Amino acid sequence: MLVLYTEIAPYVLACLDAIVARTGARIELVRWPVNAEAPFALGAHPGITLHDRRDFTDERLLAFALDFKPQFVIASGWVDKGYLKVCRAMRRQGIPTSMNLDTAWRGDAKQWISAALARLWMPRTYSHIWATGTRQVAYARKLGLPESRILTGLYAADTTPFRAAFHAARQARQLRYPHRFIHVARYIPTKGQQVLCDAFAELCDQGRAGDWELHLVGTGELHDQVKNSTSGRHPRIVHRGFVQATDIPAVLAEAGASVLPSLYEPWGVVVQEHACIGLPLLLSDAVGAGERFLEPGANGALHKAGDKADLQRSLLQIIGTPDAELLRMGDRSAELGATWTPERWAASAERNLLKR
Repeated sequence: MLVLYTEIAPYVLACLDAIVARTGARIELVRWPVNAEAPFALGAHPGITLHDRRDFTDERLLAFALDFKPQFVIASGWVDKGYLKVCRAMRRQGIPTSMNLDTAWRGDAKQWISAALARLWMPRTYSHIWATGTRQVAYARKLGLPESRILTGLYAADTTPFRAAFHAARQARQLRYPHRFIHVARYIPTKGQQVLCDAFAELCDQGRAGDWELHLVGTGELHDQVKNSTSGRHPRIVHRGFVQATDIPAVLAEAGASVLPSLYEPWGVVVQEHACIGLPLLLSDAVGAGERFLEPGANGALHKAGDKADLQRSLLQIIGTPDAELLRMGDRSAELGATWTPERWAASAERNLLKR
């Protein structure tokens, strides 16, 4: 199996590990350099060989793929022209090639033009499109492939460490429920950290936040700006910086609710991770993963992206909910989070893409 990726994250490797365990496949993974704003330690993965994209010219990458003769290819979209050349060559040889699609359909002029142009080359390049959810499937349907070749469930969290931590976390919450909101994301304009800090700090200053606090995990271009803003410096707001994936379950175990107020979030694997460890979820309506992991009222609340007042309404909903009910909401989150695993992802890849 050949995997051609842009930025790699631990949850991607968990899914590929599951394919290796299920099929015994050998995986050659070519990926772009680690993002400095999310420097995840990738570790060792038997059966998977990692390659740096910078070590390949487009011609050398094509020669590498032809020599490897993979059973199928998974590639990240259409941003890397060298990846497209490889997929076209594999397609000519009858090898299944699948394009990852996490861009949501918005229906603007730019997307209509892109879709029209893609129909000219997409069927010659990709045999399948693997989309994250319904908004992405809406886009995929406009790219020229038959419905039977459009898959869903592109992203699956590495559920094992979060599910393993859930029971101990739940027991601790039963004894004393932590009144702490947790937010995990890169500090970039689309993630909404500033509106989150503004909304929560205002509730605190108005005496409406009870004894709740807000912790933010991550780094990025806006980290210092948000941290040093008037609301970002509030004494009940803590900026914890970047945390490695292996340490995230312990951080989440100390929290009482997850909040992701993104202005644009095609999916958001973090939502499933937080669900798996039993956190009620507060999501903006821009977060794609809400369609699978959020049932408003049952395990959290939905607010309008970028709307501070509506975000405050969601925060107050959690603040005003009794601890016992928050515990039950977390149980429902854990149930929903466990519905899509790396093992099920691997089964889908084998069923739909593995060349017999």
